[in-house]
Amino acid sequence: MSATAPAPAPDRPGKPDKRADERLLKTSHLRKLLGRPELGAVVGAVAVFMFFSFAADSFLRAASLSTVLYASSTIGIMAVPVALLMIGGEFDLSAGVLVTSSALISSMFSYQMTANVWVGVGVSLLTTLAIGVFNGFMLTRTKLPSFIITLGTFLMLTGLNLGFTKLISGTVSTKTIADMEGFESAKALFASQFTLGGVAFKVTILWWIALVAVATWILLRTRAGNWIFAVGGNMDAARAVGVPVVKTKIGLYMGVGFAAWVSGQHLLFSFDAVQSGEGVGNELIYIVAAVIGGSLITGGYGSAIGSAFGAFIFGMTGKGIVYAEWNADWYKFFLGAMLLLATLLNHWVRKRAEATT
Repeated sequence: MSATAPAPAPDRPGKPDKRADERLLKTSHLRKLLGRPELGAVVGAVAVFMFFSFAADSFLRAASLSTVLYASSTIGIMAVPVALLMIGGEFDLSAGVLVTSSALISSMFSYQMTANVWVGVGVSLLTTLAIGVFNGFMLTRTKLPSFIITLGTFLMLTGLNLGFTKLISGTVSTKTIADMEGFESAKALFASQFTLGGVAFKVTILWWIALVAVATWILLRTRAGNWIFAVGGNMDAARAVGVPVVKTKIGLYMGVGFAAWVSGQHLLFSFDAVQSGEGVGNELIYIVAAVIGGSLITGGYGSAIGSAFGAFIFGMTGKGIVYAEWNADWYKFFLGAMLLLATLLNHWVRKRAEATT
């Protein structure tokens, strides 16, 4: 009979066994902090806030902060799903014009069909979600890069927005729908304001907070969140372990469509008419906000909270320049500089997180 070999003793008394499962080992709070994707954006937001607090006397007024939050929310609503899409390893260059398409569909359908405004709102939601499905389906079916797929969608929507608006309205803008049934109730949901502490805030801020909360919950507390990180990190490996890659990517594009619908309805019910050429170029702003917020262009890393701070930096910079009475031509320069600085900071943070034990 053969004797059973004794279990090997630990390397040193009092030290953890190196053969132990690394998932059971404790992680220091510092490493957890440095590993957060939004850390760089938080540091950047604090720096920008402090800078304009000294550079512009009116920046810290309650009314000014309300305006900054509103400007941030109009970007942040779209930056949230764009960040999730980037975590999933994809882009959407049609996001900017899709917002305008959403508003145009609601306006023209309601006006031409003389229907209740809510009918146009519902048709717009179905259409934007369908466009998201189209982008996701074409991406997974053709295996072409998302850059090519969504660039094609961008060009098609740009042409459709202008062509249909001129065909139906005779001009490049829609007719007013302010006197139609359902307008006031729809405006209350998408373009109203509320008062807090004597200061008026736009309802888009609540939409923004809600989307960030839901997206964060999805990423950190659901199976779908694991799927998003998996397909962005290594799509082939994710498919090999049973992750529904096709459904995940289509779902992410539908998320962009939903946010575009919300933003489009806000645009429509804020002004009751829409210019068909709006939205072009905004897709880059959404992507930059997500990148500043810690989302990697290569996928598999990022957070919804980070995109919120990225959008907040945009809002503070855009309005801070106005409050400081500087030439607005410098706005794009500051955004470009912040993009580079945020990318470098995010890279440094990740390296520190990997090196910290």
